[in-house]
Amino acid sequence: MKPNYAVIPLILLLTSLIGSQLTRLGMEWYRTIALPSWTPSGAVIGAVWTFIFILVAVSALLVWNARKPQHLSAMVAIFVVNLLLNNFWSYLFFVAHMIGLAMLEMVLLNLSTLALMILSWPTSRKASILLAPYFLWVCFATYLTMTIWSLNAAGG
Repeated sequence: MKPNYAVIPLILLLTSLIGSQLTRLGMEWYRTIALPSWTPSGAVIGAVWTFIFILVAVSALLVWNARKPQHLSAMVAIFVVNLLLNNFWSYLFFVAHMIGLAMLEMVLLNLSTLALMILSWPTSRKASILLAPYFLWVCFATYLTMTIWSLNAAGG
């Protein structure tokens, strides 16, 4: 068995656990802020993220195991930045309560996810397509963050 079959899922699991912990740290505060009526429940958000991290792991494995992956070093760098941005959003939003900055940071997360989709396309179209739900979810999360920021901006 190739080590990447363990390493890539473990990296994503670690990212997920860190993000989850950062989210837990801010849940008391989160319950006090104004949210739009269409905010998904925590259970839905958790299920979606679980599904997305599985898709990302499969996508990363498809690219990594390709015979001649194009742009591999760029994709690895963007992949790492993407995972860091994913957790940095959780820190900015849930720990630092910097909703506006978290919203701007989400733009970078969107761009890094889109870059991964574009760069993986020549190597594996399946890998690129598997990242589409991640990109769409982050777009939705960006809009949700923007709405939460708007609802809470008057209060500071």
